[in-house]
Amino acid sequence: METPTRIKPAPEHGTAQGAGGEDVRFLRPQTRATGFELIAETVKRLPSGPGVYRMLDEAGTVLYVGKARSLKKRVVSYSRPTGLSARLMSMVNRTVAMEFVSTNTESEALLLEANLIKRFRPRYNVLLRDDKSFPYIVLTGDHEAPQILKHRGAHSRPGAYFGPFASAGAVDRTINALQKAFLIRSCSDAVYETRTRPCLLWQIKRCAAPCTREIALEDYAALVGEAKAFLSGKSQAIRKKLAADMEAASEAMEFERAAVIRDRLASLSHVDSHQGINAQGVEEADVFAVHQDGGETCVQVFFFRTGQNWGNRAFFPRDEGLDAPDVLQTFLAQFYDDKPVPRALFLSHEIPERTLLTEAFSAKAGRKVEVSVPQRGVKRELVEHALANAREALGRHLSDKQSQTKLLAGLATVFELAEPPRRIEVYDNSHIMGAQAVGGMIVAGPDGFSKAHYRKFNIKSEDLTPGDDFAMMREVLTRRFSRLLKEAPRDAAPNATDGDPDALGPWPDLVLIDGGAGQLSTARAVLAELGIEDVPLVGVAKGVDRDAGREEFHQPGKRPFRLPPRDPVLYFIQRLRDEAHRFAIGVHRAKRKKAMNANPLDEITGIGASRKRALLRHFGTAKAVAKAGVDDLIEVDGISESVAKRVYDHFHTDNAPASR
Repeated sequence: METPTRIKPAPEHGTAQGAGGEDVRFLRPQTRATGFELIAETVKRLPSGPGVYRMLDEAGTVLYVGKARSLKKRVVSYSRPTGLSARLMSMVNRTVAMEFVSTNTESEALLLEANLIKRFRPRYNVLLRDDKSFPYIVLTGDHEAPQILKHRGAHSRPGAYFGPFASAGAVDRTINALQKAFLIRSCSDAVYETRTRPCLLWQIKRCAAPCTREIALEDYAALVGEAKAFLSGKSQAIRKKLAADMEAASEAMEFERAAVIRDRLASLSHVDSHQGINAQGVEEADVFAVHQDGGETCVQVFFFRTGQNWGNRAFFPRDEGLDAPDVLQTFLAQFYDDKPVPRALFLSHEIPERTLLTEAFSAKAGRKVEVSVPQRGVKRELVEHALANAREALGRHLSDKQSQTKLLAGLATVFELAEPPRRIEVYDNSHIMGAQAVGGMIVAGPDGFSKAHYRKFNIKSEDLTPGDDFAMMREVLTRRFSRLLKEAPRDAAPNATDGDPDALGPWPDLVLIDGGAGQLSTARAVLAELGIEDVPLVGVAKGVDRDAGREEFHQPGKRPFRLPPRDPVLYFIQRLRDEAHRFAIGVHRAKRKKAMNANPLDEITGIGASRKRALLRHFGTAKAVAKAGVDDLIEVDGISESVAKRVYDHFHTDNAPASR
C-alpha cells in the first residue's frame, strides 16, 4: 500500500499530525458547532476521491474510523439525522472534529481503515477482540545451520515464518513430526556452538547433527529447503520426491538409507493423520464462519496449510448491533492487518464488498487471493463444519458470561462492594531465596481473564533483603499505582472507558493480594502514601496446612473470615489466585532460564556471534576461554591481538564475572 497523500488544507483550517502520527487534514469549526453542523461544514471542503475519515470527541478520542470510495459522498450521509440509527446519532452528536487521509485507491483505504481501527479501538466500530498472538513455526535464517522454532510476536529475527497456527499444541505436534521427517535441529545456537559430539536427538533420528558435522552443511541446507517447501504448500511434491528417493535407494540395495527415507515419509503421513477433518484439495486456505445469538457474535476461523488442518479459534468481536455479513467484512480486514493472507478465504456469508476485499488482499499479498462463499463440495463442507463450531462456541461463551456475571455479583456481596467489580487485579510475587525476584499482576473482568492487561515487575530495589515478600509487594504496588496516577488521574473519571461497555477501565474495582494481614497492611500503606483511599483491598491467606478451601480473607476494619467449602465464589477466588500464582511463577522461571543460559562472552564488547562461535569451537567452553592467555586467544581465527587482550582483561579484572 502506498503512503496516503495529504489533503491540502483550507485557509481557515490546517494540517496537524494525526492520532496515528501521519499528516492529516484536521477540520474544526471556528465557532462551537454540533456534530451535524460540523459535518455539514466539513463536506463542502472534502475531495471526491477515496480515503479514510476519523471522528473525534472533545477529548480528542477517536470515536469512529471509516473508509470511503468518495469521502464527500460518504461523509455527507452523516450530515442529516434522517436514516441514521440511534448508535450513529449518538456518535455524530459527540463529534467535535474530524480527520481525513486521502488514498490512491479504495483498497488502500480499506487496509488503512483496518490498521487504524486496531490501533485506536474506536467506540463505534466493530472490534476484533483478541489478547493473544498466534504461534508460528520459524526456520531461522541467521545461522549456518537453520533451527526450527515455535515463535510468537514480531517477525524480527531473519528466517522463514509459517503459520498462523491456532494453538501452541498444534505447533508442537507439527514441529515434532517435521523433526522426524526432515531432521532439523531444535537446539539453541549456544548449545549448537558448544557441542563436541552428537546429542540424543541424533541417536533417535530426530536431528541430522550439523553441529558435529555428521551431515555436511550443504546436505543439511537441502533438508531445510525440503522442510520450507513442505510448509509452503508443496507437500505432495516433497512426498513424491522422497518416495522416488526411497525406491532408488532400495534398487541400489542401500536398505538402511531406504529405511530412513521410509521413516521420514511415515512422519509426514502422521502430520496428515491429525487434520481432524477432510481437507482434500485444499492446500492453503482460511475458513471463516459467523453466527449470531443473544446479542453476541462468534466468528470461527479454521486454518488449512499444506492440506492440513492447523487448528481453529473462536473470536467474539464487539459488533455494535450490525448483521453477520457486515461484522464478517470488518472482522476480515482487521484480522489480516498483521498476518499474511493465504491463497484462499472461504466464507459462510456473502459480504457487501467482497470484490474490494479481494483486491486489497491481493495487493497486500503480492499475488492473487481468492475470497469466496462455497456452495457445494469439500469447501462447503469445511464452511458447514466451521459454522457448527461457531454455534457451539457462542453457546458456551454466553453460558460462561452469564456464570461470570453471577460470580462477580457474589464477589460484591461477600466483600460488601457497592456494585459488582468490572476490573479485578490480583498480585503475587515469585522468587527463590530472593533470586530472580519478580512480581505479577493479572486482571479479570466480565469476560474472564484479560491477558492483554497482565503486567510483570522485575524487582529492582538494591537495598531489598533477599526473600522479603513485604518489601517486594511494596515495590510492585508503588510502581503500579504511581504510574496509574500519572496516566489516569483520579480527578478525571476514575474508570473512564469512552462509553465502551466492554472496556475494563484503567482503575481496579477490587485488588486481591496473595497473603494475609501483613501483606494487606503493606498494600494499605502504599495506597495511603499515594493518597488513594477508595480502592477496595482484600488479602487472601492460605488456609491451615495450606489447604485449598480453607482460605482466610482479610479486609481493612473487619475480622478475618472464611467462606463455606463449596461456595462458588470461593472457587472463583481460588481460580483468580491460582492464575496470579501461575503467571508470577512463569515470569520467574523465564527470568531464571535466561540467567542460566547467559554466556560471559556476550558481555564483551566486540565479541559478536561469529567470534563467539570461533572461540567456543576452539576452546570448547566459556570457562576454558576465561583461562586462556593472550597468545592462546590470538590463535583463534578472527581474533586479533587487541580483541584477545580485551577478552583476557574481561576475565582477569577484580570484578570479572564467574565463568561456566
